Amino acid sequence: MPDNMDIAAPRSDWTRAEIAALFDLPFTELLFRAASVHRARHAADEVQLCTLLSIKTGGCPEDCGYCSQSVHADSGVKATKLMDVREVLQRAAQARDQGSQRFCMGAAWRNPKARDMPKIVQIVEGVRAMGMETCMTLGMLTPDQAAQLKEAGLDYYNHNIDTAPERYEDVITTRTLDDRLETLDNVRGAGINVCSGGIVGMGESREDRASFIHTLATLPQHPESVPVNALVPVKGTPLGDMLADTPLAKIDDIEFVRTVAVARITMPLSMVRLSAGRESMSDSTQALCFMAGANSIFTGEQLLTAPNAGDDSDAALFARLGLRPMTGEEPLRAVKADVCEAAE
Repeated sequence: MPDNMDIAAPRSDWTRAEIAALFDLPFTELLFRAASVHRARHAADEVQLCTLLSIKTGGCPEDCGYCSQSVHADSGVKATKLMDVREVLQRAAQARDQGSQRFCMGAAWRNPKARDMPKIVQIVEGVRAMGMETCMTLGMLTPDQAAQLKEAGLDYYNHNIDTAPERYEDVITTRTLDDRLETLDNVRGAGINVCSGGIVGMGESREDRASFIHTLATLPQHPESVPVNALVPVKGTPLGDMLADTPLAKIDDIEFVRTVAVARITMPLSMVRLSAGRESMSDSTQALCFMAGANSIFTGEQLLTAPNAGDDSDAALFARLGLRPMTGEEPLRAVKADVCEAAE
């Protein structure tokens, strides 16, 4: 972490007009500003390696238009039961040995049931005992469930807002954005770090992308992790079928980098994760994303059900770019620890 890191509280009062103005900057100017913000608060040559495992695949009752795991999709993804604890821990150990700092686990649920929680708690405790950071995405959480996960030692909870408020009902109808925000409040209330971002390239406008970033950047406390996903159109999903033959709907590489840069400027201490869609990006596009402030990736051959770039490809890219895996504490967590220590 840079010695001159500014630990002043990031702004949460961004206006939509300010964020729209950032998007409209000349590309090189936007990239310069984002890189300057990034270097003031993060090690410029470090990228956090995370591994994502689907611990319960398919059968989700939600109707998210992008998701192959929804029961409403005709994607061919078959529903499975929650994985055995031992198998999850074996996969976590493999990820740790390959350099991952954080082990992220996803279950295709609207929300976990009471019967699921003991097994989930065991998994969190087991992965934490390996010395890895833990992150889970299980759907909506009650305050009691969040408290159980905190007690187990969960470091992060992922719950993406997905898209701009104005477009939310075009993507999902089985829950509301307010439902999403309520779970984020429950996670915060339990003292768990928040991982929340969304998906671009779903046919939205630049104005929509500015609104999406505005929603995250004006939360009372910025998410510690902000995943930025590019839609991977999956045949059999509503968005996949709708956009598959509409090349212009796919977000172009420069616009994607702009989104990463604006996220970095508006949420300067957050980890900005280059997530789904990376497997189809050129090395040059990924390099621009890292320059713009992305400093976290998923590594490995697969995300939940989508392909990923793979460990060998990532190692080769890091070598070409002179990047190295992150090993230290994330800035927002370090700042919170310093504040807690000063208060004692």
